[in-house]
Amino acid sequence: RMSASGILIVDLATGQTIFSSQADIERPMASLTKLMTALVIVEHHRLDEIVTVPKKIVDTQGNVAYLPPGERFTVGDLLSALLIASANDAAVTLAQYHSGSQEAFVKEMNERAQALGLTGTQYANASGLDNPRQWSTPRDIAHLTMFIQKYPAIRERMGMRAAKIVSQEGHALALAHTHALLRAQPDLVLEGKTGTTGAAGQCLVSLVEKSNRSYVVVLFHSLQRYQDMKIILASLYGEEEVEMAPVEDTECAQGGGCPAP
Repeated sequence: RMSASGILIVDLATGQTIFSSQADIERPMASLTKLMTALVIVEHHRLDEIVTVPKKIVDTQGNVAYLPPGERFTVGDLLSALLIASANDAAVTLAQYHSGSQEAFVKEMNERAQALGLTGTQYANASGLDNPRQWSTPRDIAHLTMFIQKYPAIRERMGMRAAKIVSQEGHALALAHTHALLRAQPDLVLEGKTGTTGAAGQCLVSLVEKSNRSYVVVLFHSLQRYQDMKIILASLYGEEEVEMAPVEDTECAQGGGCPAP
């Protein structure tokens, strides 16, 4: 009944697998990549550190927050752009700030993945753009999502429906969460991260909760991720308990690379 080709549902409290379908198949993961980008940054930097946006940031491909070149933001603000708006320019800025180059940062991402036991994951960039050397599995992404719950700086931003960041020079940017269901159903979806490219299709991580029953839900290569989530939520909590408001997949509407349904 679901369009996603990779699915995993895990009980957050126990780690028990509730449902899986091709959960160990390696596929492109799009911007779910940014979960590891955020982890590497949070483990090494304070949120109040000041970062200068590179001059060449205007060359960044894909979804961006339009960070002004040469202006300065805190690490915390760039994490907000990374996790709320899924901004590739924030990923590039943070990677270069931490490691000096995208290549050096990717090396650290892969080392951290190996240390966490993410055996089905490999990174080639910090943002999630399609690359034949970048992939993961629903199981690895679920494991990573559960691990990063210990970091409030990540967890809180994954659950913020919107935010505003301001550069040290006074340039304000409004951010809206790309997870449409988190915006529409905050009583059900507490945290989330989207990912959308041509090769990856529609990817989605959601931390859902109702009546003290919490689950991590991972979808890979979906054609209609929010319709898939409606089916999953109804299965987890019961049709009568779930009233889904209509949602618009703005990431797809803005040309995020979603395949035709």
